[in-house]
Amino acid sequence: MQAFILIQTEVGKAASIASEILEIPGVRTSEDVVGPYDVVVRVCADEIPPVVQEIRRVPGVTRTLTCDIPEKSASKN
Repeated sequence: MQAFILIQTEVGKAASIASEILEIPGVRTSEDVVGPYDVVVRVCADEIPPVVQEIRRVPGVTRTLTCDIPEKSASKN
């Protein structure tokens, strides 16, 4: 299973939170971005909910939105 997790953080913490999240097993990429969300994470794991729970435990994370990627989705990576 794969998903994108869109994350809102406390002000000024996006970069440090993105780095911390990258250490969570199952997280493939973690980038701080500009827009309505502060961090975008790509997850590849057998089960997505446990990874999301770990992300929500990171201090400074205020909200998450999970976007599942269909298995037949096209990608260059």
